[in-house]
Amino acid sequence: MQRRRFVAGLGAGVGASLAPSLTRGVQASLPPGAPGGLIQLNSNENPYGPGPRALDAFARAAGAAARYPDAAQEALVDALARHHGVSREEIVLGCGSSEILQVADQAFLGGGRTLVSPDATFEAVLFYARATKSETVKVPLTADFRHDLPAMARACGPATGLVYVCNPNNPTGTIVTRDEMAAFLKAVPATTAVLVDEAYHHFVEDPAYDSALTQRGLHANVIVARTFSKIYGLAGLRLGYAVAARETAEALRAFVAWDNVNAAVLAAAAAVLADEAHVAGQRRRLNATRAALCAELARDGRRFIPSHANFLMIETGAGVKALVDGFRARGILVGRFFESMPTWLRVSIGTDDEMRAFLAALRALVPRSG
Repeated sequence: MQRRRFVAGLGAGVGASLAPSLTRGVQASLPPGAPGGLIQLNSNENPYGPGPRALDAFARAAGAAARYPDAAQEALVDALARHHGVSREEIVLGCGSSEILQVADQAFLGGGRTLVSPDATFEAVLFYARATKSETVKVPLTADFRHDLPAMARACGPATGLVYVCNPNNPTGTIVTRDEMAAFLKAVPATTAVLVDEAYHHFVEDPAYDSALTQRGLHANVIVARTFSKIYGLAGLRLGYAVAARETAEALRAFVAWDNVNAAVLAAAAAVLADEAHVAGQRRRLNATRAALCAELARDGRRFIPSHANFLMIETGAGVKALVDGFRARGILVGRFFESMPTWLRVSIGTDDEMRAFLAALRALVPRSG
């Protein structure tokens, strides 16, 4: 039924003539703040935003604008500690999980230490590593676009300060399984910090997957980064956090800015963290839209990477940079160019209407192979 709703009105012959009209229809219903009325499928955000509880908490937080958010910050740290079953000393808040990646680089790189990272992956940790003047060892993905964990473990040595695992991986949407993570952590030197970025954790439904939080009791060098930007729908308010052993958390905390999170996002995050039913509903809704898009791509005979996140990589057979411009001309923002995957296009999962507009534009720009 989801697929029937998704493809309603498309038909087999959707092409260039229909793509602009579909896009205009979606643009007319976009919320205020969408840049230039463009459909945003480029940053893996939740198009539905936070739930009503979070919005209400956000609005009520306006009364705290004149005060520093110390008490609210302490309360959220306590809530996160309870949520994960850890002590409050093991929680580090960040201005988005990107700040967690930055302070991990600052804490464990520099001074001749190296970073080991998959390629392709989320680039922020590589960007911050350059600021520390650290050498980066990029390990290519496997043939099925997954982390090559044995090769990454072999790349780690006495000088490796940090190894980065993105799970699910951005941009491929692939996962590291529970057993693969356990074997990897045994193979990595205990002196190397292992940063596991779980920004898209909540979208995974595969039973072979598990959070690296389950490994922390066995490996004190594990840092798990989470964010409120994705399934929670708070990307514009900026809040992330790390869960790590006390000593590791203290090393991270030494580099975070004072009062690095604001009262409004703290209030909204506390509300959405407690709203488990809303989170489960968002997972079902976005994963169903992703499945419907995959079914249409398969019907077209297009190659794509099965994804466990709220985005998808599609093989286009063409240069992605030009395609990005082509989509923008049709009112749609899509994902950026990844150097090691030059013909693969990343698209975020939006609303059903947005994905219909994307599919029509894709069929116009890159005619189906079947």
